Amino acid sequence: MSEEQIKESIINQIVLIAPDIDPDEILPDKNIQRSLEIDSFDFLKMLTALDVELGVAVPEADYGQVDTLNHMIAYFAKRIVS
Repeated sequence: MSEEQIKESIINQIVLIAPDIDPDEILPDKNIQRSLEIDSFDFLKMLTALDVELGVAVPEADYGQVDTLNHMIAYFAKRIVS
């Protein structure tokens, strides 16, 4: 799976949990929760959905590594089994 496909999956999940968000508002280097005002429960729902979709679970200890769109893309890209 390419990084572009991973990015698309992440953005789709963000829009599902926060339908009022315009995908163009998702800045790649800004903290997703703070910049988009997503609470921790919705953030967890998004990570769970991405686990199902991409096959990569994010343990709580790694939440700091998936705080921005770019960090999420890199995190999943390293861990997706081709």
